[in-house]
Amino acid sequence: MNYFKELKVWEKAINLVTDTYTKSRNFPKEELYGLTSQIRRSAVSIPSNIAEGCGRKTNKDFANFLGIALGSAFELETQLIIAKNLNFLSPDVFGHFEREIQHIQNMIIKLQSTL
Repeated sequence: MNYFKELKVWEKAINLVTDTYTKSRNFPKEELYGLTSQIRRSAVSIPSNIAEGCGRKTNKDFANFLGIALGSAFELETQLIIAKNLNFLSPDVFGHFEREIQHIQNMIIKLQSTL
């Protein structure tokens, strides 16, 4: 099951991580160990758990790790809402993130349903 690099959802999640790191560079310095760190960890968790699940031996294990990835996607969405409310993200940038995260969430849910 070591095919995670072939999964579109993993690829989209990797791109989301890159965007998240790029956009969070402009957050206030006092948030480096707060919201910035939390947002980055949540983003990294999505493709990481997809990849780890692919390396497991059973579909049940894979589905469990997809569930963790999905939870991280919802966590990231929540944290980005907070960043938008604090004016760390513009409405346009937030809208881009929201669309991408929701697409990834739907892809994870669909992948789970195939297992």
